[in-house]
Amino acid sequence: MIECTIEGGIARITLANPPANTFTAEGLLRLQTLVGELDRDATVRAVVITGQGEKFFSGGADLKLFADGDKARARLMAQRFGHAFEALHNARPVVIAAINGYAMGGGLECALACDLRVADERASMALPEPAVGLLPCAGGTQALPWLVGEGWAKRMILTNERVDAATALRIGLVEQVVPAGQALAAALALAERVLALSPRSVEFCKDLVHEARRGTPRHAALIKERELFVDLFDGEDQREGVTAFLEKRKPRWTNG
Repeated sequence: MIECTIEGGIARITLANPPANTFTAEGLLRLQTLVGELDRDATVRAVVITGQGEKFFSGGADLKLFADGDKARARLMAQRFGHAFEALHNARPVVIAAINGYAMGGGLECALACDLRVADERASMALPEPAVGLLPCAGGTQALPWLVGEGWAKRMILTNERVDAATALRIGLVEQVVPAGQALAAALALAERVLALSPRSVEFCKDLVHEARRGTPRHAALIKERELFVDLFDGEDQREGVTAFLEKRKPRWTNG
């Protein structure tokens, strides 16, 4: 259901639950556990997550799970969705979503939890939960307005508007749109670019960018920014990076 391969510092996660790559409680727990394992593996610098097949990134949760109105199951699913996608959002590696098709409900929330999103030109995205008497419970109401603004977030959630890849790019929901069938390759190319950078620098920068979303006061975030800049001088990579630039060669990072 959740497949993972690691090659050359890049982990590739595939959502594999056909036909719509929907999430189950077990699959979400597996995703959370897997992200934790990748987080602890210092050799993993980037993670690319995509859906199996050519039609779906993920259709979210299987609505059959909620047909009987069981509140205990609803609470479990909400917790599992939240914990899995919070793990994705907070992961040390750079996480890139390759949206290869429909990203609906929890499927879009999974992509929203990633650092970057690349969409196939055929992709379609929505948070349609209110249309079936539910609401986005995996971060969608918080992450979507952060990316696209309150107006578009309300338009998508409160009027059930589905957006295509071109619209998603225009409103800032995705960072790149590529021809049909090339989302994974483009996401992997972005991941390769991450590998060229200092691991520690990237980790610090990602944490600092997230400070704004955490609601950290600007003056406190700026103090942390300066402190982390100086902290980089405790390791070897800072000297290696500057020396490599001056010597006109590629740096050899040791994650130190």
